[in-house]
Amino acid sequence: MKEKDPQTLETALAVLRRGGVVLVPTETVYGLIAGADVPDAAEKIYALKRRPADKRLGFFAGSFAALDETRFSLDDRARRLAGKFWPGALTLILRDVRLGTAAIRVPERPFLQKLLVRFGGLLYQTSANLSGMPDAPDAQSAAAMLAGEADLVVDGGALPPGAKGSTIVDLTVAPGRIVRQGAVTVPEEFL
Repeated sequence: MKEKDPQTLETALAVLRRGGVVLVPTETVYGLIAGADVPDAAEKIYALKRRPADKRLGFFAGSFAALDETRFSLDDRARRLAGKFWPGALTLILRDVRLGTAAIRVPERPFLQKLLVRFGGLLYQTSANLSGMPDAPDAQSAAAMLAGEADLVVDGGALPPGAKGSTIVDLTVAPGRIVRQGAVTVPEEFL
């Protein structure tokens, strides 16, 4: 379905609520999403990507304010980084009382913002490619790489040439540490 088609949002919500996996464009790369509190949703992404079980999935959140402060460690560094770069191409690794640590991002793409608000919770997220393979430049390439097994493909067009994944910053250590340099540059004083 086309990202700009008004019915796509409703269809994506229905797929997520029933435990399906949706292939979506982000502001960085094409990704896979599934409901974080939906039984078996994570397992579907792992199978689809052929992802090793010891490599955790990240999360999308609708906003910094939507993060549960009893679950995630949201210190001043996290607040400053979120205030400057969210929504956007920055992933923060935070302490998580359920998992130990968790990688979280608030995406900037309007379709994902609307979807997250309507879904009302965290979404699992990862790039839409086979584990270890390069990112796909468009929805058709991503769907073909995954053998067409996503429950819904949202086509947002081709990504800009040279599109990079999000920058990942680990805030479980002090000072914070850049794990992967991606689409945004984080000044040292934010770490």
